[in-house]
This record gives sequence, structure tokens and C-alpha cells, in this order.
Amino acid sequence: MAFALTISGVTFLMAVIWGSPLVELMRRLRLGKNIRIDGPQTHLAKMGTPAMGGLLIVGWVVVISVVVNIVQLVQALEIAESVVIPLGVMVAYSILGGIDDYQGFRMRPGEGMRARVKIWFQLGIALVAAVLIYWFVNKGHGLVALPTVPVLLDISIFYIPVAVIVIAGTANAINITDGLDGLAGIISATAFAAYGVIAFMQKQQFLVLFSFIVVGACFAFLWFNAKPAQMFMGDVGSQALGGALGVVALMTNQWLILPIIAIVPLSTMASSTLQVLYFKATGGKRLFKMAPLHHHFELIGWSETQIVQRWWLIAILAAMVGIALALI
Repeated sequence: MAFALTISGVTFLMAVIWGSPLVELMRRLRLGKNIRIDGPQTHLAKMGTPAMGGLLIVGWVVVISVVVNIVQLVQALEIAESVVIPLGVMVAYSILGGIDDYQGFRMRPGEGMRARVKIWFQLGIALVAAVLIYWFVNKGHGLVALPTVPVLLDISIFYIPVAVIVIAGTANAINITDGLDGLAGIISATAFAAYGVIAFMQKQQFLVLFSFIVVGACFAFLWFNAKPAQMFMGDVGSQALGGALGVVALMTNQWLILPIIAIVPLSTMASSTLQVLYFKATGGKRLFKMAPLHHHFELIGWSETQIVQRWWLIAILAAMVGIALALI
């Protein structure tokens, strides 16, 4: 744990040094955010803010993870599996998110990749990861930990579709949460810290390192994303963080408590889903003033800072409850 926390600090320092050059590069390439005209009017001032800042997170997570695990990669296949799967999912979702972001800048301004196309790519990435975890990490078992139960439950082949939902669902949940300055970054960092502690209790060395490397990278991003944000995360970061978080939850076998640890992203995604369903069922009425949920609270008078800080308090408490459930 001491080594993981040290590497997390090193990741933060290395990433924060390169944050300003990345902001300048995105400005020169005109990779600026398009703002929804039907959203809160206070967001219009954010138009044009560089919006692929997730590259700062993903890039440094990959670099630091590979460097600190290069010896293990060469020496031990089981460690290599722990490296390849979460990093591979993070990179794959980052590429998909980057394409989505770029299309939103150049090809379909303000919209990005079509949802029906994106979801198939998300499910495909999740399926590959789920099969790898099932066969190579769990050795053909669909393992899940239940609070108060001393042994792991094996749900067999049903694990694969469940794992696909966990990975793709978490990727979308973090993506939808990325709507306010500092929100997605601080919520993601809290969730990864919680799973880092759980992995430490399980003596899963790489997952501890990986989780806290992500925490350090998220903190570096937050240095530039704190209100008023100099850059936004974009799908290139939010999808990558969500997908990787789902993988870490599965590899610790503690994925049943993911809805608790990630209560803010999942509630945010649920609010958007309920809004759409209610709108269709009632012929145009709205359940919330606006979805996702954080925009609803903006429209009833809460400031961005109030929402982010209160959501973070909820996330910390949820992480504490999640860790407690993993202990019993």
C-alpha cells in the first residue's frame, strides 16, 4: 500500500506538469466543447473549453502502469493478466470515446457518434473483457462475493452476460455523470480508491497499484477541471474510467457492491433513463426539470459547487459502506 500511494503521488506530479501543454494543444486544435442550448444557461460560458482532457488521465495511467509492472509482465503470466485486462479495457474505451468526441467536434457538432452504433462497440469491448476474466482470471468460474458469506458464489456461464452489463453500464454511468466541473473526476477517484482498499485486503498487488495510479491521474486532471474548468474530460476519459472501474470490480469479485460504491454515477444514469421512459409514457411530461440529475438540481437553484461537493460527500460515504460490506 505504501508503494501504491507513493506511485499515486508520482502519477499526480507527472500528469499535472503536462496538463497545461495539453490544454494549449487542444485549444490550437480547436477541440472545444459544444454546449446544449436547452441546458442550464450558466453553461453557455463554457462553450469552446478544451474537451478531451481525459487523455491526461488515460495516457499517464498507461505509462505509469506499464513502467512499474514491466518486470512482473515479463516474469509472471498471472500478473500480466491483471495488467492487460483493465489497461486494455481502459485504452479500448478511450479510443471509442475519442472517436465519439472528435465526431462531436467535426462531423456531428454537439452530438458525436450515434448512440445505436456506440452501444454495440461498448458491448463488444465488454464482451471480450468478460470472457478473459471468466476464463483466464477466474479459471472458468463465475465468481461473486456476497456480504456475510465466507465463500465465493459461482454463477457459472451466466457470469459473462452479467459482466458485460457491469462493464458497459459503468462506462455509460461515468460518461453521463461527466456534466459539471470536477464531478466525474472526483467521483471516479473516490470509487477507485475504495476498490484499491478492497484489492489491498485481497492482496491483489496490481489492482492496488492500478487503482491508486488512476486516483493520482484523476487528481491531476481535477487540477485543471476545478471550476472554472480549463478543460473537460470528454468521452475519451469518462468511458475509459467507467469501463476500467467495472473491470476492477469484477476482478475483486466484489461487483455486487458496485452500485453502492458508484451510487452517484448509477443514480445519474438511472435519472436519465427514467426521464426518457416517463416522457414517452406520459406523452411529453417530465419527471425531472432536466436530466441527468445534476442538471435538475442546477435548475432548482443549486450551484455547481454545491452539487459537486454534496455528490462527493455521498460518494465518500457510499465508498465507506462498500468497503465495510467487503469486510463482512
